[in-house]
Amino acid sequence: MSVRRVMGTETEYGVTRPGDPRANPVGLSGLVVRSYASAAGPTRALPTGSGWDYADESPLRDARGFEVARALADISQLTDVDDPTTANSVLSNGARLYVDHAHPEYSSPEVTTPLDAVRWDRAGDEVMLISLASLAERGDPIRLYKNNVDGKGASYGTHENYLVPREVPFLSIAAGLLPFFVARQVLVGAGRVGQGQFSENPGFQISQRADYIEAEVGLETTLKRPIVNTRDEPHAFGEKYRRLHVIVGDATLCDVATLLKVGTTSLVLGLIEAGRAPALELEDPVSAIRAISHDPALRQTVRLVDGRELTALDLLSAYREAVDQHLGDDLDEDTSQVLEHWDAVAADLATDPMRCAGRVDWVTKLALLEGYRRRDGLEWDDARLSAIDIQWSDIDPARGLAARMRQAGRIQTLVTSTEVATAVVEPPEQTRAWFRGQCVSRYPGQVRAASWDSVVFEPAQGSRSLRRVQMPEPLKGTRADIGALLDSVSGVDDLLTHLVSPGD
Repeated sequence: MSVRRVMGTETEYGVTRPGDPRANPVGLSGLVVRSYASAAGPTRALPTGSGWDYADESPLRDARGFEVARALADISQLTDVDDPTTANSVLSNGARLYVDHAHPEYSSPEVTTPLDAVRWDRAGDEVMLISLASLAERGDPIRLYKNNVDGKGASYGTHENYLVPREVPFLSIAAGLLPFFVARQVLVGAGRVGQGQFSENPGFQISQRADYIEAEVGLETTLKRPIVNTRDEPHAFGEKYRRLHVIVGDATLCDVATLLKVGTTSLVLGLIEAGRAPALELEDPVSAIRAISHDPALRQTVRLVDGRELTALDLLSAYREAVDQHLGDDLDEDTSQVLEHWDAVAADLATDPMRCAGRVDWVTKLALLEGYRRRDGLEWDDARLSAIDIQWSDIDPARGLAARMRQAGRIQTLVTSTEVATAVVEPPEQTRAWFRGQCVSRYPGQVRAASWDSVVFEPAQGSRSLRRVQMPEPLKGTRADIGALLDSVSGVDDLLTHLVSPGD
């Protein structure tokens, strides 16, 4: 068993315009996307007028074996319909940059290791900073926040995606993940001032997302949010794969937390696939995820169906023990790295959570806030603490507290600034994202649309027919697969003669 699998992250950024509280967030988000596409240029980003290829999308298909009727679906679920009032681009690094509801969203390219997930996730922040710099030069100082709540009752998502074999029953996946996701937040929560959806109760909690979770399992992502999402939209061979779409996580700014978020989840999925997940069933997972979030001391227990009362660290320990029993002796480097950080963070959380400052977001934020509380005698309902919470997630290194702490070496980094800068423009080489990104950079003006599993070309100048190249296998279209061909062809027409059969 290994942490390696096809995975990726999606981040919806909070967006504001200083001094303009009535600014339309959809309009601001469109400005952010269009600004990056313009500043980056045609070899780094498709023009925002280019289309997203929705042909293979199915947002209303449920993994439990049915499909919701479009007439019954909330409009927020209809993500397979193009909105001409917003903006969309595909980037040379294989990512998608677009407006999702009222937020600019960066969806990372597919990667195969947790460390690469960290790298291309951090690249998304740099993409946004390039956009903001371009807007500032034009006199429009928009601000972006890598968080999940606005402090006024709204929550927006940081999602994860993992490819799992279709043969694994979805109900087994849900059963194995529910206790894990309830407990995982103590490793990877972002931390939040205020408790309750509207911060109606003073205090600090571990997760930004927990108070907005209202169901155990479900299809929705913006209402009745579930711990385990059931959307069955694989963006790949449907008979071979399912894509697990995770909406319960927080936006993390500490590299170690991001690594643990995707790395531990991949390991637990490996247990489930092998039928080796621990036998844990919570009596009330929705209440449990909130109760654990509301206790930064980590003493809160939650009740299991069998009557046991366990803490989040107890639950995680059961999963860690199961991983240890299932792993072989020959661990790859990526798996070893995740296990080392999991063990170190869990041990320090059990001894003194403050020892995890610089590695775990909620601990790092709490340590910072406690410093202000001691210095100025602040209670948890003081508005200054809420303002610091927001400033923590500002991605601008001149203002964002987390960004400044990273620059000062107070947050442990796992990838260098040079590696992140390269990931802004270059795609990962081990997945089909490499082909997608290379098409953007090599054939500006001739890529008319794209999606996770397709690229649509306009061949020769004056041709009226578009040609669609499908990529249903995420592990094909890698540099090893197709790099030599791309280097050898004379252009799009030549490439298509090798890739598209007559009549396609």
